[in-house]
Amino acid sequence: MGGWYRRLWRQLRGRIAPVPDIPATLWLRTVQHYPFLANLPLHDQAKLRALSALFLQRKQFHGGHGLTVTDAMAVAIAAQACLPLLHWGDPAQTLGWYDDFVGIVVHPGAVVARRHVTDEAGVVHHYDEHLVGEAMERGPVMLSWHDVHAAGRSAEHGTNVVLHEFAHKLDMRSGAADGCPPLPAGFMGTSGARAAHALWWAAWDPAYAAFREQVLIAQRFGGAAPWLDAYGATAPAEFFAVACEAYFVNRARFASEFPALLPLLDAFFQRPAAAA
Repeated sequence: MGGWYRRLWRQLRGRIAPVPDIPATLWLRTVQHYPFLANLPLHDQAKLRALSALFLQRKQFHGGHGLTVTDAMAVAIAAQACLPLLHWGDPAQTLGWYDDFVGIVVHPGAVVARRHVTDEAGVVHHYDEHLVGEAMERGPVMLSWHDVHAAGRSAEHGTNVVLHEFAHKLDMRSGAADGCPPLPAGFMGTSGARAAHALWWAAWDPAYAAFREQVLIAQRFGGAAPWLDAYGATAPAEFFAVACEAYFVNRARFASEFPALLPLLDAFFQRPAAAA
């Protein structure tokens, strides 16, 4: 086949099938590594594969601290990042929820970030924070590959760094992350945006308050530690993110722990009744 013919074929193929496929073997290895993906119905796995391929076409991966991001690593991240969007219809439009950034930076492990905070007296305090992930408003997502890879084993505990950071990205679509993502028109039968937000916070506010109380009792008085990641007690936005990661990787336990939140997340992520 001549060079001109190959170029013509690539151009035609790009117009006919602009989204490259994820090789079957690579996709199968990815799904088998993460139980919450393997447990999806086969038709949902096929939808997720197509959505992930489009995601990979739109995003750029960068390795930090000398890490080379392989195809397998990129597919693993894409599949988990796209899981919340699975039931939202047309993939091209759905991925618009993630169009505020392009870059995904993957480090081998946790990153130490130098932070500072000013107290009420005006004194500046400096401290180090160990990050396994971070989502920056209208900026890139940072992930620790060690924690991404370990998500296949940590589902029992309801933790998943990719889902956590991409839940923040969803939350940020309405501005600064506050624990309430943009709610669709008619959300759960409401008549307007104000009613939808009132319905949301009527469930989330008491759940967050109760969770903070449980974490406080566990940390200060030796009470039972909560199942959900205690980091969720630091802010409503973090509670939303840890709730979302647990919802997707261990739905049964999440439903037992937070029955009042389950129908709201089902409605927001448009989970079909048959999949509930």
